[in-house]
Amino acid sequence: MTSEEQQKSENRARPTTDEFRAFVARGWAPRTTVRPGRAVVADFAARRRAAVSERFPGQRLLVPAGGLKVRSNDTDYAFRPHSAFAHLTGLGSDREPDAVLVLEPVDGGHEAILYLRPLAGRETDEFFADARYGEFWVGARPTLEDLEAELGVTARHVAELEDAVAKDAGTVVIRVVRDADPAVTAYVDGVRSDAASTDAASDEGAAEADEELAAFLSTLRLVKDEWEVEQLRAAVAATREGFEAVIASLPEAVRRRRGERWVEGVFGLYARHRGNGVGYDSICASGDHANTLHWIKNTGDVRDGDLLLLDAGVEMESLFTADITRTLPVSGTFTDAQRRIYDAVYAAQQAGIAAARPGNRFSDVHAAAIRVIAQHLHDWGLLPEGVDVEGTLDPEHGQYHRRWMVHGTSHHLGIDVHDCALATREQYLDAELRPGMVLTVEPGLYFKADDELVPAELRGHGVRIEDDVLITESGCENLSAAMPRTSADVERWVAQVWARSAG
Repeated sequence: MTSEEQQKSENRARPTTDEFRAFVARGWAPRTTVRPGRAVVADFAARRRAAVSERFPGQRLLVPAGGLKVRSNDTDYAFRPHSAFAHLTGLGSDREPDAVLVLEPVDGGHEAILYLRPLAGRETDEFFADARYGEFWVGARPTLEDLEAELGVTARHVAELEDAVAKDAGTVVIRVVRDADPAVTAYVDGVRSDAASTDAASDEGAAEADEELAAFLSTLRLVKDEWEVEQLRAAVAATREGFEAVIASLPEAVRRRRGERWVEGVFGLYARHRGNGVGYDSICASGDHANTLHWIKNTGDVRDGDLLLLDAGVEMESLFTADITRTLPVSGTFTDAQRRIYDAVYAAQQAGIAAARPGNRFSDVHAAAIRVIAQHLHDWGLLPEGVDVEGTLDPEHGQYHRRWMVHGTSHHLGIDVHDCALATREQYLDAELRPGMVLTVEPGLYFKADDELVPAELRGHGVRIEDDVLITESGCENLSAAMPRTSADVERWVAQVWARSAG
């Protein structure tokens, strides 16, 4: 079951003679027979699968990891498994392209079967000649037995998948996560169509059933288990190290042209060393670039007197990522105008964090933060004449504050930086916060350099402060609280890091 990309021909030479194949296959030391121990995540993943099994009894469920994707010609992007696959197996990082987790219905629930491409023998062409999968080129993969020992699931060769999917196709409901692997989805669609001789309407029903599965797997991550929370703690701790490395390198970023790229590279170094890499493209926005919300070009200079808005997070090998923003004074101290903006955003964030507690709705966090933003804009005389705080907060006839605070204040965080994205409004914005949920709180104020509706001293400054909070039984825990947030504490933080790096 291969995609068109995987079927592309290559221009590399392959072994063509029996004599050469025999030569390549011999003379290797025996492989180790030591099996990996059972991964800590295995039991947590089993509980997640049990919840899926309970929701879809008697149905065959396919959750593909996805395949390699071509970057250019015969080079691939680094592989990242589909989030649902990673969540239900515990495999993260670049683990097992083309694998498919199948929850096969059995009496009393489901059997978890992982179909994958296992380690090939040294006598095979794949071992030496396959540049995409061969051990010579990309390293050794685990054996079926290795995966069974590590994850506590049944492991089978991916070549057996097609027969397993088609078995009893006319009598068992089959669902697939459609966006994970187009080749697998196309095959499942064909099997279902052949089994039922479906028309367009029933095909549409199958797609809706697949969407229901994908949505359930997304919302399954709304409440984190203790293993997930520990992964997020580790991601936050690694992210703090990356931020402090950036602070230490600010003078060098100023000295060099395209200092934003320097900042991006410094953080990326720590992210790659401490984890799997960055959890998303880092925003390293200096000066007016901070007012472009998704500034990931990072092509600008970093200048003394600028604010540097750094929105970045380290992703762990498990794929759980932090998502933290700090706005740093490049020269070490805020100007009066910069402090004025910063302190307003900090007050808004404090209000948002206070609202992040069980029993409140997710949307209450934004409502609390944006009210503080609106109050400051009103006090500064930036709202239109005759519009007070209540007037701008009116969703039908107001919203003037959104000129300077465009985005929402929060989103769920976990294995995806914007986690649980398939949740409905009722499950997300309107839902009650519950212990175990992890979300960001990230208000901001953005005054573009050419905005003539604000005083000149505010123009060209953008501030966002973002932290990752865990909803607890009595309120919330700021997982990134060790990273200073008040304007005075940020100035002390910069001074302390510079002093350490100088010493």
